[in-house]
Amino acid sequence: MDDRTPVWTVADPDSLGHHDSLGRVVAALEGLVPADAGQAELRERMVHFASTHPDALWRSCHDGHFTASSLVVDARAEQVLVLFHAKLQRWLQPGGHIDGNADLAASALREATEETGIDGLRVVVPAVDLDVHEVRPPREHPHLHLDVRYVVLAPEGATAVANHESEALRWVRPDELASLHADEGLVRLTRRGLAVARQLLDR
Repeated sequence: MDDRTPVWTVADPDSLGHHDSLGRVVAALEGLVPADAGQAELRERMVHFASTHPDALWRSCHDGHFTASSLVVDARAEQVLVLFHAKLQRWLQPGGHIDGNADLAASALREATEETGIDGLRVVVPAVDLDVHEVRPPREHPHLHLDVRYVVLAPEGATAVANHESEALRWVRPDELASLHADEGLVRLTRRGLAVARQLLDR
């Protein structure tokens, strides 16, 4: 297991942008410090997928594609923001397709801003969690989402406003996720993401 210690920082907005090289995603993945053996295995699986799918930045890659999502954390690092996805009919974190942008942190922040309506969000780098799962959207071929997940910090007093992709938004504590039938990946992301957010608050 990798014995390096990850260093979490809030990304400088000027450092975020658009990059079209799949190699940038691979480099970011290889630079991550996996939290455990399961995360290390997912990282290798993602790197291998990228090596065999040169179009993996795009949703037109039918086997699957990279996505980016965010754990939006309140200013006190006590609650996270979840949305009830209109198409998938499940409670999820904000996120979605990267549409060719290999700057996954920028994509995660964009998705979080669009799906929550919150101004002043800040993305923490590097990514905190990886997840690979199959999705079966209506009228679409089943495919994989290779999701790279970031912590995103909300400002004090943030008010969320849902867009067309969700039916509801809700701030929840970790112990409330079970009542929403949250999947194991969201529970894991919440646990890890809140720990990282609290580290940053304690600095």
